[in-house]
Amino acid sequence: MPSSSRPEAFFAPCPRGLEALLAEELKSFGVAAPEPTQGGVGFAGGWETCYRANLWSRIASRVLWRVGEFGYQSEEDIYAAARAVDWFSLFDVNRTLRVYVTAQKSPVKSLEFVTLRVKDAVCDRFRDDVGRRPNVERADPDVRVHVFLEEKRAALYLDTSGEALFKRGWRMETVEAPLRENLAAGLVMLSGWKFDQPLLEPMCGGATILVEAAAMARGRAPGMKRAFGFEKLDSFNATLWKRLREEAAQPAQKSAKLQLFGSDSDARALNVARRNLAAAGVERWVTLEARDVLKRRAPADSGVMIANPPYGERIGESEELARFYPKLGDALKKNFAGWNCFFFTADRRMEKMIRLQAARRTPLYNGALECRLYEFRIVAGSNRP
Repeated sequence: MPSSSRPEAFFAPCPRGLEALLAEELKSFGVAAPEPTQGGVGFAGGWETCYRANLWSRIASRVLWRVGEFGYQSEEDIYAAARAVDWFSLFDVNRTLRVYVTAQKSPVKSLEFVTLRVKDAVCDRFRDDVGRRPNVERADPDVRVHVFLEEKRAALYLDTSGEALFKRGWRMETVEAPLRENLAAGLVMLSGWKFDQPLLEPMCGGATILVEAAAMARGRAPGMKRAFGFEKLDSFNATLWKRLREEAAQPAQKSAKLQLFGSDSDARALNVARRNLAAAGVERWVTLEARDVLKRRAPADSGVMIANPPYGERIGESEELARFYPKLGDALKKNFAGWNCFFFTADRRMEKMIRLQAARRTPLYNGALECRLYEFRIVAGSNRP
């Protein structure tokens, strides 16, 4: 069993474009020198740091514990390296198992075959050591083994998170194409919103942005309502975990009176938003209204707006959005002077068609989809030079 005090090597993947935010977050959990790279942040730390990152990170998708690293030339090299790991010291043979493989510039011909060989390696090592093989479970495994292949190097990880960290445990129902919670939290952070400022989500859908903003302002740990993969590992320190959860359950320092507003023209979306806000325990701080973004007025003289409009991927939507954007620009100039308005979209036509000059364009990814977070600082009249 690994020591509870010596540093372990971890990697926390996150939505691409949010690596710098995640690195700063990890510093707040006690990580001395986080190492951002494309798609995540590497770091070293003890188990308290690992547990704290799982419990408190709003940006990470997972926290992976590196248990092996090696060079390879073939699939059989990968099998041999995986079989060399003392898996029985890491988790019990009665735990169910699943293997995940991702690759970047790897020469292997089939990731499915590598997945099978790593699964065989883990099970064969268990059979050698204890005479039994763990069962494989695809839907809800106790233990997730992740393999990452580069051109000549590979790494083996155990997933300390289990389910992805953006699954906070509060979402009751979804609207079409919901924004993942960690990406929504990133948008709020990138907007620079301060807790005493009004925040409006005018196309709120399932209210993910509003839930994340309220949880931030109230100091709520995003992982309080869920379980984690590290609880199934032999290294699990139940006493330490109990202490961290008890600390997280203490009432946070009260922030200024929150001014959170959401609206949507779709009655079903508003019903979903209400249920999600209630399930997250933040409904008392959010005012929801049935409003069209083109017609609604600003709820205050100044504030921050964050919106995730449709991307126009369906047939007919592209033309509809081309008509919508100029009307949106006019509505912002008419009704939101003094506001900083942020729009997250994969539609690169937006800035030109909205007829406003973006003060900032932040590249981000929604899964594999390249997007931009546009910031428009609205003043009376045209915003173009």
